[in-house]
Amino acid sequence: MTKLLVSDTKPDGYRLEDLLTVIRQDMIIRCTKIAEDTRAEASHVLDNNVKIMSLLGEAIGLSEDSTRTLDKAFGPSTSAKGGEPRIGVA
Repeated sequence: MTKLLVSDTKPDGYRLEDLLTVIRQDMIIRCTKIAEDTRAEASHVLDNNVKIMSLLGEAIGLSEDSTRTLDKAFGPSTSAKGGEPRIGVA
């Protein structure tokens, strides 16, 4: 059973790429609040956040690629309407 992502038990869940995009947006907002803090700790945290956002960007791209692959092979997902999963088992 998933807690956040779309599944047969959670048809109103989020697509992975949408969830990761929201997280990245939140991080951008948080980074703007510490961008002018010149302390070493703030700089270190900002550098880490920039790296994390880069990795999130890669993860978003991979997730979007998976969605395109599934859409091309099996058509749009119907799991939000109680349909069967396109791959795997329910």
